This record gives sequence, C-alpha cells and structure tokens, in this order.
Amino acid sequence: MPAERLTYRRIFAFWAPLLGTWLMIAVEGPYLAAIIARQPEPVLNLAAFGVAFAFAIIVEAPVIMLSSASTALVEDGPSLRALRRFTWGLAALVTAGQVAVLLPPCFDAIAGALQLPPAVAHHSYGALAILLPWPAAIAYRRFRQGLLIRHHQTRRVAYGTVIRLVTMSLLALAAFRTLELPGAHVGALALTGAVVAEAIASHLMTRALVRELARRRREAGRLDVLRLPALVRFYAPLAMTSTIALSIQPLVTFFMGQARFTLESLAVLPVVQGLTFIFRAIGLSYLEAAIALLGPRRQHFPRLRNFAAGLAAVSTVGLSAIAFTPLAVVWFHDISGLSLALTRFALLPVRILAVFPLLSVALHLQRAVLVHARRTRPIARATGFEVVAVVVVLSFAIHLLDLAGAVAAALALLAGRIIGVAWLVPSCARVLQGAEPVADPAGAAGIESPPPGAIR
Repeated sequence: MPAERLTYRRIFAFWAPLLGTWLMIAVEGPYLAAIIARQPEPVLNLAAFGVAFAFAIIVEAPVIMLSSASTALVEDGPSLRALRRFTWGLAALVTAGQVAVLLPPCFDAIAGALQLPPAVAHHSYGALAILLPWPAAIAYRRFRQGLLIRHHQTRRVAYGTVIRLVTMSLLALAAFRTLELPGAHVGALALTGAVVAEAIASHLMTRALVRELARRRREAGRLDVLRLPALVRFYAPLAMTSTIALSIQPLVTFFMGQARFTLESLAVLPVVQGLTFIFRAIGLSYLEAAIALLGPRRQHFPRLRNFAAGLAAVSTVGLSAIAFTPLAVVWFHDISGLSLALTRFALLPVRILAVFPLLSVALHLQRAVLVHARRTRPIARATGFEVVAVVVVLSFAIHLLDLAGAVAAALALLAGRIIGVAWLVPSCARVLQGAEPVADPAGAAGIESPPPGAIR
C-alpha cells in the first residue's frame, strides 16, 4: 500500500470488513437487554446483568490483547506451542480470579461495598457464576484469531463473529421460552454459550493453519523469545492497557450504588452504553486500519485524518439523530423494551454522550499513530488519566451535586474521554512532526519481529 496512492475508496474497502465485525459485536448488548427487559422484573434483572457483566469484563481484560501477541509472535511450531501454553496459563489465572470473586465472603464484601440491593446482588451472583467459562473462551478465541489475522484470513474472523451472534440468539430465545430462569441468568447463559461456540469455530477454522505451523522449525540463531520471562515482558504492557481501560465500567457500577435512583441507573446504563457502543464501534474498527495504512513515514496521515473526520461526523450525527428526536423512544421503549419511565430516565444520559463517537474516532486515530511509531507509553498514561478523571467527576457529581447516577456516569465518561484525547495531542504532534521511520514493532519490547511470510 505505501507504494500506491492511498485513495479514500481504498481506505473504505480496507476498513469496512473490520467495521462489520465490530458492529456485529456491538448489537450483543442491546439485543440481550431487549430480551431481559421483556422478562419478569426487568429493572431488577437488567441491573443484575449489568453488574455481572461489569465483573466479567474486568476479569477478562488481561486476555483481550492475546490476538495481538499471536499475530506478532507465532511463526513456527515452537512459538505456536509457547504462546499456546502462555494462553492457557493466562486463562487459568483469570478464571481463578473470577472463582475468587465468586467465593461468598469475597462476593458479599464486594456487593456491600457497591451497596447493591440484596435482590440485585443475588441475581448478579448467579449470572457471574454462569459466566465462569467466559474468560478462558475469550482467551483461546483471541489466540486463534491472531493466527488468522497474521496469515491474512480475516474473513474467517468475521465468520466466527456471525456464529457467535447466531448462537447467542438461539440460546437466548430457547432459554426465554423453555427455562424458568431470571432474565439476568438468561443473558449470561446466552453470552457464555456464544463465546464458547466462537472459540470452537476459531479452533476448527485454524486446524490446517496450526498443522502447517507445527511443521515449521525455528531458524537457527534467531532471538529466543519463547521463554516465559520474555513473553511476560512482551505482553504485560498490552494487558495493562486493556485492564486500565476496562476498569472504568466496574468503577461506574461502584458509584451507581452511592447515587440517587440507583436501581434505575443500573437498569438504563447498560442500554445507553449499548446504543453508544454501536456508534463508537466506528472509531474502534478504524484503529487497525489506520495502523496498517499510515505508511513507513506516516505519509498517508492527512488522508486518514480526513477520512476519520468523515467517520466522526457520520457517527456523531447518527447517535444525535436518535438521542434528540422521537427515535429515542423507539429505540429505548419499542426496541430495547424499557418502560416509558425508564425511557425518559435514559434520555439525558444518552444526550450527554451524543458527542462520544467523535471522541472515539479521534482517540483511536491518535492511538494508531502512536502504535505505528511504537510509542505506546503515552497511550497507557492517557488511559490512566481518563480513569482518574472518571472517578473524580463521578465523585463530585454524586456526592456534591447529588445528580442521578446515570447522569453523573454520562458526564464522567464524557469528561474522561476528553482528558484522554487531550493528553495524547502533544505526543501525536511530536511523532507526526518528526516523521521518523517505523521502528521494529517488536524491538521496543526486546522481541525480534517475525518474518513476513504468510500461509494462504
């Protein structure tokens, strides 16, 4: 691509499949919320599912970047086996962490700290127990998907996402019609079954690829990166970034228990975030496309920036068209199944977050520039400051301004993202002004980069 003129059509063609995958993932939350909202005690079960899902997300955070590690490191039999062992070890650790949370003394202490109503805590516990296979399935799936990405079989990644959505739909509808389970448990069952099915599909789709890799021997004299200390040094920064970012949701859940309208806030916030995520997915999907298309000296940045500006405008206008028009009632009441009272309660939070998609596109374009330049420390710092800003604004809005929980959460999330974007501006400016050649992508971590050969 660097040798060719980068057109907007080429950018769109490269990016569109990535967007499709993210959009399929984005509909999971609203879809499950719509099913839970149509079952008995919808407010209680939506709140419980939101709490359980927040716990599951923070537990799985360390495994999210395994696809990046697999893409970068797996080139032959020894590296395949080494990272596979690392994946299972990491999966075991995060699963043990979820088991620890489920121990009654630990869970009761957390529920007390969150000030969860007893009924919400009870249903959340059951949902989190059903989600126990979730982190290991995610870890294995992302390890296998990294193999597909490295060897240019990205369509199969999308096929796996389709299988995940179909499985989730079938399980949710079957449980809704045949099992007398609380709505929160139905949602957890559907989500767990879906990621397990996707992990199995990823396994099946990479069998031939794994057999081919297993036959490859490691070249003599190459830097040995297969030992555990080297893998930990390579992966720890990746895990830290995702863990810090995903800690925001549990923090918001914690503060919801201290705010006015706790139950209503816990019920509507997952629905509001599910809607905003559909439009934020545009920015999320642009990250990898921008990294790949920037060029050796980031010479394609102006066109990528202009394309990103268009994406930011489209996504922000799209969310605003729902938030500020009668379409909000259609989405929250008719589609998501919230009562009219909860629909009215959700209007102000979603309107506060209407500009969030613009910030999401900006943030991920900045991250793309810095990752391309192998300067990832500013990304971790910006994420940390974003979390701090969320906590400060939440505390101020709830304890001093006495705002409703969902409104305070929306203001805090918006303020945090603004801080995160602003923090990266100087770092991105220095990279773009310097225009240094791209460093070895693994060299910064002390790991030799793999050869460019690909299995088709």
